[in-house]
Amino acid sequence: MSPSARDILVLGAGMVGVCVAWHLRRRGHRVTLVDRGAPGRETSFGNAGIIQREAVRPYRFPRDLPTLLRVLPNREIDIRYRPSGMAGAMGPLFHYWRHSAPQNYAHIVPAYAALITRSLETHDEMIRAADAGALIRQDGYLKVFRTGRALDSECHQAEQNAAGYGVTYQVLDHAALARKEPHLSEGRLAGAVHWTQPWTVTDPGALVAAYAEDFERRGGHFQRGTLETLSRTGQGWRAQVDGETLSAERVVLALGPWSTPWLARQGLQVPLFVKRGYHMHYGARDDARLNHWLMDAETGYLLAPMRAGIRLTTGAELARQEAPPNLQQLDAAEAAARRLFPLGDRLDPHPWMGARPCTPDMKPVIGPAPGLPGLWLAFGHGHQGFTLGPVTGKLIGQMMDGENTDVDMAPYRADRF
Repeated sequence: MSPSARDILVLGAGMVGVCVAWHLRRRGHRVTLVDRGAPGRETSFGNAGIIQREAVRPYRFPRDLPTLLRVLPNREIDIRYRPSGMAGAMGPLFHYWRHSAPQNYAHIVPAYAALITRSLETHDEMIRAADAGALIRQDGYLKVFRTGRALDSECHQAEQNAAGYGVTYQVLDHAALARKEPHLSEGRLAGAVHWTQPWTVTDPGALVAAYAEDFERRGGHFQRGTLETLSRTGQGWRAQVDGETLSAERVVLALGPWSTPWLARQGLQVPLFVKRGYHMHYGARDDARLNHWLMDAETGYLLAPMRAGIRLTTGAELARQEAPPNLQQLDAAEAAARRLFPLGDRLDPHPWMGARPCTPDMKPVIGPAPGLPGLWLAFGHGHQGFTLGPVTGKLIGQMMDGENTDVDMAPYRADRF
């Protein structure tokens, strides 16, 4: 044990929380990881399972009139909304729209890319340590397009990302796509961009669980229970978890979309809104095989050949986090996916639903909580919590131990709002 080791509570056992705990324990700190469920069973469980090295540009709010008019009727697959959810997040959504303006967005991309470009190497370190290589595929994923215009636009963006951020890709015409995915049944596809760097995970929840098991093998402690209170005490912090008091010198708040209510109780407001998503697993008809993770880009869903079956994940739904599920978006995505690939029966008893925690400027919150000594923050990763968990954990460890960080941390400070 390091002589400078400190007791640290990490609240949240999703990908980000587990990775923070893993890195702090690896540095010799005494760490307890706390969550109400088993590691990796919330948002980390239900995502598309892609470590997205190519995603150097965050999803921005649409500002062009044709897209806004397309979305307004609220019948699209890639984005749906509920008026109550829009009203409840009006402030953050307005600033999301403002940050998505070209001149503002251009300043955001380099800071976002600084994290994304480190995603593979930081995952690789943890995958090797956790002996989780059997869950990983390193053949990228396909983003398919129905029109030549949309494919050309994606290729133009890919060229810029390749030049600026080392992204690699291949362009597939209709015939080349058919060779890679011979069981696609829709003949109108113009082609695809094959993003060659990303790694895909056949069971995202299992990868988080493997990281958590390695954390415990290293001497970390996982405590399952519901967080009831969090308060400062003397020079440290006290958490009440299922009636038990846990004390520590430092606390890391990594509760994803549940982080901001707890932070507000400490008097610190950080704007956050959620984008919800759904998934369902399917079989395949007529011995059809899906060889790659495949995103239907212009329609707005993704198919992934996972251990549990072919996972269909929807686009985003802007709604209150606690609102009941609305399965129309999933049903519409399934209908479109069946026209593209011969999906079989549904395999899950019920659709899964999760919420992505999003900040108005599209960058996560990573670092100390201003004015609250000993409280650290690691949330707000939007669509990329699964991709950015390991690099977030590494950076938190460097900051806590007073080391030079791999990237400038100013863009991720909580007081930037």
